[in-house]
Amino acid sequence: MSALPNLPLNALRAFEAAARHLSFTRAGEELGLTQTAVSYQIKMLEQALGVPLFLRRPRQVMLTEAGAELAPRIRIAFDAMFEAISAVGARASETLTIHSTATFAQQWLSRHIGAFQLQHPKIAVRIESSSNTVDFSRETGDVAIRWGKGDWPAMRRHRIMRLDFTPMLSPALAPPGSLAAPADLLALPVVSAGDLWWKQWFETAGADASALDHLPHNQFGTQLIDAGVAVAGQGVAILNPQHFAEDVAANRLYQPFALTCNDGRDYWLVYPESRHNAPKIRAFRDWLLGLLPEIAD
Repeated sequence: MSALPNLPLNALRAFEAAARHLSFTRAGEELGLTQTAVSYQIKMLEQALGVPLFLRRPRQVMLTEAGAELAPRIRIAFDAMFEAISAVGARASETLTIHSTATFAQQWLSRHIGAFQLQHPKIAVRIESSSNTVDFSRETGDVAIRWGKGDWPAMRRHRIMRLDFTPMLSPALAPPGSLAAPADLLALPVVSAGDLWWKQWFETAGADASALDHLPHNQFGTQLIDAGVAVAGQGVAILNPQHFAEDVAANRLYQPFALTCNDGRDYWLVYPESRHNAPKIRAFRDWLLGLLPEIAD
């Protein structure tokens, strides 16, 4: 197969419009170009192909035999290209991809996202849950629920939920009222003892946390797994009580002490600054902030 000539797309667009209108001037009006610019683009195309495409006469242009043969094929090609681009754009505009931490996705988002879809039935939702921070420049995604301090460059961000933490356990492990002081927790199996939240909480409570250094530093990866261990009565976990309010209401977990702490990291809704006006992102942002009003810094 012989190699195709290197044909500039702008020249093909100019040719297609001029062939349809049989006028360089009207083609320029359609494309936002001057008549001279259209003529130059077509001359470039003719030189690349090695054949004239138009007969130029005073106040009139006509297609040559080669031009008449090429014009409908170029039109079909442009129609197919625009149809493909429109189809991809339509699918992209109708699907909202949300990246979220696993705990937020299961404990909050999964329980409320149905309400968003009822309000916006034309937007399909895809949730990707991971502990990794999504890179919008390298991965497919529209918005993310991130855990941190909100110091992400080139991101528009809204702090939506405080990530406070406190020890929680099952009544089966230790009945409510049986723990008189925070230090009593150290007599129980401690879930994820290496979690820095434990030391901060004990220090804030005025208790000696040095015993944590001698415990196995298991790491289960998410609050969901830590909470599952606690619900099973196999240990006391340090959790965000807001995520596990249903477990507290069902008497599967309880908070033995009123003290909660925060390490400066909370939940944020983030998305690229350059896309803040995308309709599907705007719709999700407005819906989410209606349920979880943005927390002032």
